[in-house]
Formats: sequence, C-alpha cells, structure tokens
Amino acid sequence: MKILLTGSTGFLGSHLLEKLVDLNHSVICLKRESSSLKRVEHLNNRATWVDIETTDFNKIFLSNKIDCIVHCATDYGRKKIDPFQTIEANLILPLKLLHASTLTPKKDLPVFINTDTVLDKRINHYSLSKDQFVDWLKTYSEKTIVLNLAIEHFYGPMDDESKFTSFIIRELIDNKKKVIDLSEGKQKRDFIYIDDVVEAFIALMDNLNNFNKSFYHFEVGSNDLVTIKEFVKLVKRLCKNKNTELNFGALPYRTNEVMLSKTDTAFLRSIGWSPKVSLENGLKQTIKTEIASYK
Repeated sequence: MKILLTGSTGFLGSHLLEKLVDLNHSVICLKRESSSLKRVEHLNNRATWVDIETTDFNKIFLSNKIDCIVHCATDYGRKKIDPFQTIEANLILPLKLLHASTLTPKKDLPVFINTDTVLDKRINHYSLSKDQFVDWLKTYSEKTIVLNLAIEHFYGPMDDESKFTSFIIRELIDNKKKVIDLSEGKQKRDFIYIDDVVEAFIALMDNLNNFNKSFYHFEVGSNDLVTIKEFVKLVKRLCKNKNTELNFGALPYRTNEVMLSKTDTAFLRSIGWSPKVSLENGLKQTIKTEIASYK
C-alpha cells in the first residue's frame, strides 16, 4: 500500500514507520521543517519525506494513489500557556488532510486511520482537541472509511520525555532524587507496550477490506489494569533504586481525573491481534534502552 503518515518523527509514528517499511509499504512522511530526525535517521532513505509548511495537500492526493492516511502527529499541550499549537496539531492539520483527501476525483478515497486518546475531553486542551477532531471524522465518514483508535497509556524506548511514564523511569534510573512527590496513585491504568500498539495498527490495515464507508471506533490496551502506585513501585524495583522515596499523597489528583480506565479490545482480538508484551517485560526493555542511552 501507499501510506501517508503524520507524526513519523514522534514516538508512535517512528515505531510505526519502521514496521511499515519493513513490510514493504510505500510511505510518504509528513513532518515539520523543525522536526528532529533523531528517531528516524536510519529510515531516511526508506521513505519519502515532505515538509508540511511547503506542501500543497491537494497535490499530494492528486499526484499519488494514497491508500491510507495514518494520523499519528500529536501535541500533548504540556508546558504551554495557550492551546493554539495543540489545536493546530490535533485538529487543524488532520482536518486539512481529511478534507483534501475527499476532494480527489479518484474513485477510491484513502482510508483515514486516526490516533485517539482514552482521556476524557475535560482533562486538558490535548484531550479536548482530540475529541473535537473525532466529531469531524464522523462527519467525513459519509465519504470515506474512518478508523479511530483510542489508545491506552502506551510506553517504550524513545518515548516523549514529557510523559508521566518517561518521567518516572528516568528519575528512578538517575537514582539521585531523594523524594518524588506523587498523588495517592489509586488511579487504575492500562499500560501497553509500543510494539503491541504498532501491531494493532497493522492488524487493522491488513483487514481494510472488511470495512465500508463509515466511522469505526476501536480501543487499544492490554486489558490488565494496575494502579499508578503499583506501576511506579514496579519501575523503582526494576531500576534497582534504593535511594528515592516515593511520596504518595503529596500531590492532589488533577481536575476531572479518571480513576478507572478500561478498554474494549474485542474486535481487534477477533481479527487476530492480542498484546504480547507484559508490563514487566516492556518496562525491562525500556529501562535497558534508557540506561544504554546514558552511556
């Protein structure tokens, strides 16, 4: 297939790109001129790279037979005062792509696969912008196939430094901080390893013939719930950290915090997908890679 991929230099996108080219798909990667290529340097010659700032989206679809658009580009909105960059990445950019893809006179429009979140839209600008784009996807699904993947808390090597999982792993590897202040940690979460997330995308892409023009929603998770407290204590043990005190209860829960996050993976399992990497094994691999990067 010929695939148009956004977010290819990010955590999820880079892992997905590597899998797609290994499967001999032809991939056009949309990126920003300022994007770091650190995660994808070894893939530079195996994909076509296009800068968003200088690209006419309409021409992409007119000059290429795009079979599938995979939207992985994400802005989490962390450490930003205003929401506009987050809205641009999570709503405006994919909406421009979605609209342009439906203008082509070609008979078969590209399937649009969207990376969504399980977070409630009231949590922050990130979750709100993702939720707003889903409404647009439902509108455009009258013209094309839309597959929406709401992903649980995924993690793994080369993850975004601003994410909670990455922060905890790096702080406990460092072994220098005497105390880490945390909430009570009673929230139950479903942590899923990046390789299992990538395989969920591949499973759906291998079954595109099963879908007609409409909006389809899927959830991706391990179905194994652990509390944040259990997760952090496991990371500490695997990092062999004996110096850092985990100060649970020092911080309040955030506004509109979700205390129980559950996923329905029945359809994905029905087409042969299932998570293969346990939380402990996934963390071991992630920690091993992080330690190696310090050397």
